Amino acid sequence: MISVGRPLSVLTALVMVAATIGLTIQTAQAREQPSKFMQRAANELIAASRSGSAGAFARVINKYADKPTIGLYSLGNYAKSLASRDRGNYFTGMVGFLARYAASQAPKYNVRSAMMVSQTKETRTGVYVDSVVTMTDGSSYDVRWWLIRRGGTYRVGDVSVLGFWGREQLKRLFEGYISDNGGNPKALILALNK
Repeated sequence: MISVGRPLSVLTALVMVAATIGLTIQTAQAREQPSKFMQRAANELIAASRSGSAGAFARVINKYADKPTIGLYSLGNYAKSLASRDRGNYFTGMVGFLARYAASQAPKYNVRSAMMVSQTKETRTGVYVDSVVTMTDGSSYDVRWWLIRRGGTYRVGDVSVLGFWGREQLKRLFEGYISDNGGNPKALILALNK
């Protein structure tokens, strides 16, 4: 005779296995392909560009950018000098600066479309997604995006246009400003948040 406990244990085990399989399927479905993630982000960047609004750019940057990766790298040698209590203000100022700059440049670069064309194999350091950005005048540019996995999604860690990586440009600008203003990152934070 089979005890009542045994079928319940088997039933419980089967329910647990089914739940795990269901969770695995849901997680796999929730994990968007890097190229699809980047296409969505690019579409939102194009919409922000067409609006010409710094606020629209800021919303996209906040939604898709890996702010710590971009921000701390951009401080270069001064990253160690940034107090943890100042990081929030720094990231807010950095996003505002990038958004204002993007909005000021948007009228010069009328983007018609962006299409993701390939992606590398994902490694522990991230994945690269290659795209072609086409302007309204018909010219086009190859743009490479570096994505970093954060949980079940990605964040943009850097972007390369014509071989120039954005973080490198920002690093030169930010390090130079800090150096010219006493070597204290707080000077940069104040300037970014004006």
